[in-house]
Amino acid sequence: MTMLFDMCHLTVCLVEPSRAQGQIIQHHLQELGIERVDRVESGAEALARIHLPPLPDIVISAMYLPDMTGAELVMAMRGDERVREMPFVLVSSETRPQHLDAIRQAGAMAILPKPFTAAQLDKAISSSLDYLNVEDTRSELESLDLYAKKILLVDDSTVSRSFMRSVLERFGFCEITEADNGRSAVGLLAAGNYFDLIITDYNMPEMDGRELIEHIRTSSQLVSVPILMVSGEQDEQRLAAVEEAGVSAICDKPFDIGTLKSLISQFL
Repeated sequence: MTMLFDMCHLTVCLVEPSRAQGQIIQHHLQELGIERVDRVESGAEALARIHLPPLPDIVISAMYLPDMTGAELVMAMRGDERVREMPFVLVSSETRPQHLDAIRQAGAMAILPKPFTAAQLDKAISSSLDYLNVEDTRSELESLDLYAKKILLVDDSTVSRSFMRSVLERFGFCEITEADNGRSAVGLLAAGNYFDLIITDYNMPEMDGRELIEHIRTSSQLVSVPILMVSGEQDEQRLAAVEEAGVSAICDKPFDIGTLKSLISQFL
C-alpha cells in the first residue's frame, strides 16, 4: 500500500498570472495546512513545472492565462500520459456554460468561483485527496467484487471517458467497455452484452443520454440495470426528463469522488 496523501504533505502548482490573486489563494491554502505551493503565471510554465520534481499533487489554475485558457491547459494535461491523472481545480469568475464545459469534460475536481469561500476550497482539495487516495481505500468496496463487475461507459468525449475510466480503475473495476454515444451503446446491448452498471453523459450526438436511458428501460434486456448519469447539464427541464426516463441517479460534472463511490456502493 502506498502512502496516503494528506493536506500538509501536498505540493500544489498554482497557475495564476495575478500576483495579488495568487497571494490570496496561497493564503487560503496555508490556512488548510498546505505550505508547498509553487506559483507560475502561464500555461507553458505550468506544463514545464508539472514534470519537474517534486511533482505537484494538484494543479489549481485560473481560466484566463497569458498564453492559453485553463481549459486548454487541462486538455494538454489529459493528453500527456505522465500527468493525465493529476487532479485539476479551476478558479474563475467565468460562468458561461459553453466556456466551462471543456473543463467539466476533462475531469476537473472542482470549479471554484472568484471569490471563493474557505469551505469551497476545502471541499475541492478534499475531493482531490479522495481521488489521490482512492486506491488505498478500496477496502470499503472489496465486498462488492468490483473486478468482476462489468461497466458500460458512454460519453462522446474521449478525454472525459479516459478520466472516468481512470477513476473506475482506481476503485477496482477491470471490465470497462466504452461507447462514444447512445447509438453505439444500443448496438452493444443489442449484441447481447451484459453490464452490471451503465454510466452515461447527457449531451451526445446521434442519441443522447435521455434517449439511451429510455431505450434501455423500454426496449432492452437490461431493464433493471442501474444507470448513473454523470453530466454537466444544467437545464432543469432536461434533467427532469432524464429522471422520468428512469435514470437511477444523476451526478454533476465535476463530480465528488466520495459521492460517486457512495452511489456505486448503493447500486452494486
